[in-house]
Amino acid sequence: MFDKFLEECGIFGIYGHNEASTIVQLGLFALQHRGQEACGIVSSDGTELHQFRSIGLVADVLSEEVLKKLKGHIAIGHTRYSTAGKNTIKEVQPFAVTCQHGQIAICHNGNLPFAAQRRKELEKLGAIFSSTSDTETILHSIARIKANSVTEAISEVLRDLEGAFSLLFLTLDSLIAVRDPRGFRPLVLGKLKDAWCLASETCAFDLIDAEYVREIKPGEMLIINQDGLQSLFPFEKKRLAFCAFEHVYFSRPDSIIFGRSVNESRHKMGRRLAIEQPCDADIVVPVPDSGVAAAIGYAAQSGIPFRQAIIRNHYIGRTFIEPSQSIRSFGVRLKLNPIKDLIRGKRIVLVDDSIVRGTTSRKIVQMVREAGATQVHLRISCPPTISPCYYGVDTPTKAELIAAQLSVEEVCRYIEADSLGYLSLEGMIEAIGIEAERLCTACWNEKYPTSLPVTSS
Repeated sequence: MFDKFLEECGIFGIYGHNEASTIVQLGLFALQHRGQEACGIVSSDGTELHQFRSIGLVADVLSEEVLKKLKGHIAIGHTRYSTAGKNTIKEVQPFAVTCQHGQIAICHNGNLPFAAQRRKELEKLGAIFSSTSDTETILHSIARIKANSVTEAISEVLRDLEGAFSLLFLTLDSLIAVRDPRGFRPLVLGKLKDAWCLASETCAFDLIDAEYVREIKPGEMLIINQDGLQSLFPFEKKRLAFCAFEHVYFSRPDSIIFGRSVNESRHKMGRRLAIEQPCDADIVVPVPDSGVAAAIGYAAQSGIPFRQAIIRNHYIGRTFIEPSQSIRSFGVRLKLNPIKDLIRGKRIVLVDDSIVRGTTSRKIVQMVREAGATQVHLRISCPPTISPCYYGVDTPTKAELIAAQLSVEEVCRYIEADSLGYLSLEGMIEAIGIEAERLCTACWNEKYPTSLPVTSS
């Protein structure tokens, strides 16, 4: 329904808590923005893994009755948004298997560009897959490799992988976290009294009142068991490639991602946007919710008053049935509605985080005009998005990205705005506060940090 990039998932794990599955459920609830279509938990009581997976939102499917069956002091969980693969129960994580290395469960945030190739290799060796997920190739590879321990098997398999992976593994007695050497996706460590927890974002720790300890470092394998914490670095070092879009859009503003405040980054993006793309207008209006922090920054820098003149309905699910296409703006109006008294007769600066296909931006501009705006100027707090992502984000093909096909002036005409201005790549990087050589900015400059399969172009 909404024309935005979508994260594939959020992951959460805990070791050493007598209500492990309940804590994971709370952690996943805080990470629901990273995936709204399916979720699951696997727990360990020391003798057996207990699993539950379902299509649906965390609060709807992970009930008290379900959690009572997920016994044990260790658990991992996953909340998922389906991408090009299928959206069936077979795709829902965590995955769990029993193999020569014992019982193992896995959940994954990221994407493996060469997974299809690896899948074909494993199928020739006799592997039988139950899903279309790239994560399942990791489990099959671990099950087949000869190693002295499960941790050795994991490190051997992951050593040969290229792509983005922040992973949680669960065995009968251990919780294992792994982050790829480039550090594409975030993964953080926290402490809840005597228990250790791991999450995609720090906002999950805030909900359960856990202390944020540190990031899992790029290329690190952290093993948590009865012996405490053991940190290993089994992979070859590679150039860092933190996903800049985590700061632009994906992560919650109350999280610390890659050691930086997301809210602060977005506020600075807005300030820099006002300097680079000034506008003579009456009010600054954010496209909620992701445009709010940048709009506040734009208003503060420009001196133009900030007004929350578009209201978002937070209670519309992704599966809402729309009427016929003859009602052009119905899809947008399900989620957004203007406050006409604030907009009527005003020159508006609309601030949003990105433009993908342009269809939603066009409808929002139309909606604001219909509310009585005399001018609508759109400002975007990142550069034009011209390239798809292969590292764990659901993005359209290059042919579907409007900025890859049209100039800024042509995009402006398409969305029917009076003017359109994007933040520069340099301005965005400066706002995030992380050196350019440590970021992945391929969505904006096509400089992918890894090789890609020929079929991905």
